[in-house]
Amino acid sequence: MLGELITIGIMAFALSMDAFSLSIGMGITGLRYRHIATIGLIVGSFHVFMPLVGMLVGKLIFQYIGMVAFILGGGVLIYLGFQMILSTFRNGRSVMFSPSGWGLLLIAASVSVDSFTAGLSLGMLGAKTWVTLVSFGWMSAMFTWLGLYVGKKLGNWFGSYSEWLGGAILVAFGVKIIFVI
Repeated sequence: MLGELITIGIMAFALSMDAFSLSIGMGITGLRYRHIATIGLIVGSFHVFMPLVGMLVGKLIFQYIGMVAFILGGGVLIYLGFQMILSTFRNGRSVMFSPSGWGLLLIAASVSVDSFTAGLSLGMLGAKTWVTLVSFGWMSAMFTWLGLYVGKKLGNWFGSYSEWLGGAILVAFGVKIIFVI
């Protein structure tokens, strides 16, 4: 029992690192604290929902869409990152990317893809569902908040280049997801 809890805790930590890294890039754009709270809750919710779906679906779906899910998730991050970078070159500086609405849902889904595949494995191994889901959701929400806060503080240092830097981080993370599977 204790060994399983430690294993799930370590997995939750590892799966939260992508949300943390991505959150630094989003936080650089200068988000309000209310928006930071919302983003963390949504990313945490996706880290509960995705492994639950993975645990329920099992091995069959993974054989058919496992790699496609990683490619789509990475592609979404690359697209959103390039949109942020391009918006820095426009005269009006209109923000083409905002971590809200559909953009936020796409980000939350893309950083939760690994939780989906972890859920597939844990479901096949018979892991305790609620312990897994609460651990994944709580840890990812905490690290998302931390990353957004750190990014918000770093954004003050980078000034007008913060959106460009945030976009570059999204692109780099998308490439990592696609090519380091």
